[in-house]
Amino acid sequence: MRILLINHFPLAGSGSGVYTANIANSLVNLGHEVCCIYPTNEIDKGEYRFATHPVYFCNGDGVAPVEGALPFNFPCFTTHPKSVMSFEALTDEQLAMYEETFRREIGAVVEEFKPDIIHSGHIWILADIGGEFGLPLVITAHGTDLIGYRQSKRFHDYAESAARKAIAIISISQANYDEIADAMPFALDKAYIIPNGYNDAVFYRQSIDREEVLGWYGIEKKFKKIVSFAGKFTQVKGIDVLLKACAKYEDDDTVTLIAGDGELFDEMTALAEELGLKNAYFLHNQPHDKLRGIYSIADVSLAPSRLEAFGLVVIEAGACGAPVIGTNNGGIADIITSDNGVLIDVDDVDALAENVKKILDGELVFDHDAVAAYTKKNYSQDQYTEQMVEKVYK
Repeated sequence: MRILLINHFPLAGSGSGVYTANIANSLVNLGHEVCCIYPTNEIDKGEYRFATHPVYFCNGDGVAPVEGALPFNFPCFTTHPKSVMSFEALTDEQLAMYEETFRREIGAVVEEFKPDIIHSGHIWILADIGGEFGLPLVITAHGTDLIGYRQSKRFHDYAESAARKAIAIISISQANYDEIADAMPFALDKAYIIPNGYNDAVFYRQSIDREEVLGWYGIEKKFKKIVSFAGKFTQVKGIDVLLKACAKYEDDDTVTLIAGDGELFDEMTALAEELGLKNAYFLHNQPHDKLRGIYSIADVSLAPSRLEAFGLVVIEAGACGAPVIGTNNGGIADIITSDNGVLIDVDDVDALAENVKKILDGELVFDHDAVAAYTKKNYSQDQYTEQMVEKVYK
């Protein structure tokens, strides 16, 4: 089967981008041919096992990676490590250019690649355009699209048109399914719950020296206890909660490694300074091989999200053996059990700090190898891709 995957964001830096890349790799594993269309504001140096068709935009400084790039950054629902342009901020002229460019590029790929099916991320603009070519259309809802739908009537026609054109809509968690039911009840008869998976060739428990990983970031002190976080710097990720908890659990033996970028980066670094944090390191966005190393040496990883349709970072950390303290909301609540982590209430700084202390002090113990094995058994991508092909594509 030939599958054309479309995503509104690059293949790295966002949950939906990583989801698209994971599915593409998994489909290749299962013997299918894949091509991915996605926006980017830089030359993509990734070596992929599938065909790619990037659509180029200028970056936030107005620099074009190639001649003919769209003269603005790619738009987002909230933020992205490579862009803070929002869909709502697009002028009518920019929106028309966005549509025209993707319509042309998708049409060119359909003509050359001749896909059997189009699978788009997000119930949004590109899914609507993908439904214009007379091919079966599948859409994965990621949660941020439904946030965008609720916040802006400007895009309702695109989203509703896309949902009506689709033969199937995949929701990545029960909470995500419930959001679809609330926003677009007319689409429920075509909705399937198929959770996210992770790429087990990339995320796994790695035997690596703590000092080596810390040395990547110029951290010379030999810390005995390590806490990790990875995610976009947006309000929904609860990084402010993490930092306030860090002020309660931090000591001379504990380091907190914070990976990610986004619109709140400067605000969060300022908050860390205001709180007087000594051992919290902001690492910016990190490639997957570096994240694997960070998770593998972490005693615990944190996911204090205020809203999370699934929580891909939870299973990526778990795949590397790190137990996770996450909030009891959305998809995170479906992932974390007493065997692989702890659930706390949203915005509960004290509970986050207390449970970090319990794990670091040995009062609450997790078998890191068992956490990794549990994650691989339950969330490796190929099993979910097989479900998708059998239940949805065919």
